[in-house]
Amino acid sequence: MPDKQKTEYRFSFGPWNIHEGADPFGPAVRDSFSFDEKLKMYKKMGFDGVQFHDDDAVPDMNKLKRQQIITKAKKLSQKLKNAGLSAEFVAPRLWEDYRTIDGAYTSNNSACRKYAIERTKRAIDIANILGTNLIVLWLAREGTYIREAKDSRKAVQRLVEAMNAMLEYDSKIRIAIEPKPNEPMDQAYIPTTGHALAIAQLTTHPERVGVNIESAHAILAGLDPSDEMGFALSFNKLWTVHLNDQNGLKFDEDKTFGAVNLRRAFNQVDILDKYGYGRSGEFIGLDVKAMRTQKKEISHLHLKNSREMFLKLLHLVRTIDRKKWQEYIKVRNYEGLEIFILNNLMNVV
Repeated sequence: MPDKQKTEYRFSFGPWNIHEGADPFGPAVRDSFSFDEKLKMYKKMGFDGVQFHDDDAVPDMNKLKRQQIITKAKKLSQKLKNAGLSAEFVAPRLWEDYRTIDGAYTSNNSACRKYAIERTKRAIDIANILGTNLIVLWLAREGTYIREAKDSRKAVQRLVEAMNAMLEYDSKIRIAIEPKPNEPMDQAYIPTTGHALAIAQLTTHPERVGVNIESAHAILAGLDPSDEMGFALSFNKLWTVHLNDQNGLKFDEDKTFGAVNLRRAFNQVDILDKYGYGRSGEFIGLDVKAMRTQKKEISHLHLKNSREMFLKLLHLVRTIDRKKWQEYIKVRNYEGLEIFILNNLMNVV
């Protein structure tokens, strides 16, 4: 049954969400903000949490020894405290190194697989220093360009071995798999929420493996994000979200939340609020990109707008006439329910 207690939401985004506008077809179009400048923006826009890749937290970490990484992470931890912010999660960035050209955990090269696991352990070290036990795994290159290049059963086994190594390295961490069906690989081994929750059951501690659902990734798989969220919530395994929007089944656009399909956004807010997401401290995470056309001084508005859109839809979710909603369902008048929802979204009830 839905939980009637209202959640007070906290919001997060990653420093990569304020970027220079480069894309696969063109270079950067605006100057960078420094990391410290980005930190100052968080509270001003109403955000409390920072999402980190490991090398967002400790740049050039492959050149550093473990103790050097820990020392730098401690300095960042103090910087976050001074800013009144907390780290939501740390994610190992395993898709940019030359050793992960053919995948990280699923590489055909054992030395490259070893690198990926050791890099992940350093990400866990950073998470410990920053005060979060959540590790997000976006399995970016864990897939194939051609089917014959890898053995899919062996690939799943290798993913399980990598997660087991993480779970055994630190008994407190939780792993949130972020599924995506394609891009940068043609085909991913863990493309959906169902795949992520299934592979969790093969690990030594399935209770510590859940999911991070990104709206756009679900859409790219031809699925509805709110249904994916409901599926994960039914397992109590939805540990963070990346809200955004997407125009169809093409490249990952990371558009402002609700910008493409307001109804789809409404349903995501509805399922999250109805079933108490956030009650245990989970953040409303955003993963949105500024349009390439934005000038530097307004290249943060996609974040501000996404948060405001969530809160406006939250107000509608909490004030909509649920009794009338249920009456339409009771008499199976789904055409009536459809126009009821549309009228509420257009504020013409």
